[in-house]
Amino acid sequence: MTSSSSVGAGSGPDVPTTAAPTTPVQPFTQPPADQYATPPGSPSSTRPPRWLPRALVMAVVAVFVAIFSWNALGALNGLFVNVLIAVFIALALEPGTVWLVRHGWRRGLAAAVTLLGSLLVVIVLMALFGNLFVQQLVELAQSVPALYEGLQGFLTERFDIVVPDTENLLRQALGEFGDDVASGALLVGTTVVGGLLATLTILLVSYYLLAAGPKFRAAVCGWLTPARQQEVLTLWEITQRKVSDYIGSRVVLAAVSTVVTFVFLAILQTPYAVPLSVFVGVVSQFVPTIGAYLGGALPTMVALTAQGWPQALGVLAFVVAYQQFENLYLAPKVSARALEMNAAVSLLVVLAFGAVFGVLGAFLALPVAATIQATATTYFRRHELIESHMLQDPDVDAKA
Repeated sequence: MTSSSSVGAGSGPDVPTTAAPTTPVQPFTQPPADQYATPPGSPSSTRPPRWLPRALVMAVVAVFVAIFSWNALGALNGLFVNVLIAVFIALALEPGTVWLVRHGWRRGLAAAVTLLGSLLVVIVLMALFGNLFVQQLVELAQSVPALYEGLQGFLTERFDIVVPDTENLLRQALGEFGDDVASGALLVGTTVVGGLLATLTILLVSYYLLAAGPKFRAAVCGWLTPARQQEVLTLWEITQRKVSDYIGSRVVLAAVSTVVTFVFLAILQTPYAVPLSVFVGVVSQFVPTIGAYLGGALPTMVALTAQGWPQALGVLAFVVAYQQFENLYLAPKVSARALEMNAAVSLLVVLAFGAVFGVLGAFLALPVAATIQATATTYFRRHELIESHMLQDPDVDAKA
């Protein structure tokens, strides 16, 4: 007999079983590093933009280049002024050089003769009047103690003002400035050497510009188109003509000033009337801004040392009055005729250039402004005027 448990287990039908569904397993791959990262430089990013390091380096380099350029321009300021003066001298002496060339002289020799001849005239004038200036200055220095004592007695008697004696003033001056004698001597020596180098630079550059002449203009125009070449040459010719006119106007004013000053000094019986009048005329016209004061200082000192206070005050009053007449009436008229510029414009241009560029600007103001005005007249179109009573004075007959 067989047991039921064994029979059931061995003879029963197979029961099918349902297996759970399976999904295929995908291989794991690492996503890109910046797939979900914030771009650098965006508002929500903590990293700087990629161009920032290069920009910082370029900014630092630009700062150093700007500092170097500024220092270089400051160091070259004196050289620029010397070159500008040399160009002005070359333009002023160009007509004389061309005149010699037309008479058969070589360009280099004509430039040398013109430049050295002008320099010789300046040296002769300086030697002639410089000696007189030094002599009168020494006499004035010797008379200063007596003049100071007279002024001291006048103030004490009239106004009861106690003025220190001459010895006390000298002792105080030596105590205050005695330590600076060595530094002052060194400064004077450096100034003299610098002046000689500047003068040599101006003369050499002026000679090279005069000797080159057309070759220099051809070298400049070789970099320009034919139309631009014509414009540059026209502007060059205008500038040269205006500079020559300016020199001519200065010579006319110097001649008038010399004659008027000589007449006054002769009436006042001041010694050295001829050299003093020439000195006043030359210095007042060719030394800008302070030339009038330098020119009037020497005859005033001569009158003071040779004649006395009344004559010195008379010379000083004459110098001041004549300079006012010249500045307000004579100089604007001559400049307007020579440079074709309005009188008021001439005065304002000199004042403006002198305030901005100093002594050199005041000296070059009129030729530069006249060149600009002539250039504008050449290249800008002018129109016919309309009929209007605002453009002319009223008729006397019509008003009557």
